[in-house]
Amino acid sequence: MPNINIGRPTFIIMDIMDEKKTVKIIGLTGYYCAGKNHIARLLQARGLAVLDVDKLGHEVINEERVHLAARFGSDILDEAGNVHRARLGAKVFGKAVELAALEEIIHPVVNRRTLAWIAGEHRAGKSCVINAALLHRTAAFGSLDAIILVQAGFLTRLFRARKRDRLPLAVLLKRFSSQREFRAQYSSGNADIYKVENSWRSGFTSKGLEAALENRINEILSLAGIGQVANVANKV
Repeated sequence: MPNINIGRPTFIIMDIMDEKKTVKIIGLTGYYCAGKNHIARLLQARGLAVLDVDKLGHEVINEERVHLAARFGSDILDEAGNVHRARLGAKVFGKAVELAALEEIIHPVVNRRTLAWIAGEHRAGKSCVINAALLHRTAAFGSLDAIILVQAGFLTRLFRARKRDRLPLAVLLKRFSSQREFRAQYSSGNADIYKVENSWRSGFTSKGLEAALENRINEILSLAGIGQVANVANKV
């Protein structure tokens, strides 16, 4: 069972890493519209290589457009012959059989590339970050040294979702509902979990929130044994 670290004031410093292992694999995930990609940028600013598995998946979807059109119909393609992800999504969302068929085409390719990317970072002696909405479904999940789980309050996430995705409220609520078991999926793993709270709070300016996030990321990297990366970034 992993240790779960939620940050000050209640965090307990734990020796969760093998000190001899200098190259670490950090998983980054979070609730829908909690802001994990912003945390990814903070990690990149500290010199860590970050693989965006969701973006990689989008690339693979288009590369596999011939197979996808054969399985789901040519109407998933736009006028240029590329996959229209909204049309494809409408065919699989909430449909277990269709979703499984999509994953059977896409996931093996994404997993191979993810593992190859990690191997390259390890050969270079670099710790790295796997940024994925469905981190527990990636090939790297069992090899993670730690997981950063980004969370935010319901109203904060709903505001961000409506501003970013411009979807009907019913659709957004359905997406929120689909993550009811989100946290449990990660508690079953072996990697220790570090929570990052990315919510607006009363009396908290945007600068104050950003400073809190910066401090929390530095704290997590230090606990995970990657403090030197953070220290270098802080000197820039």
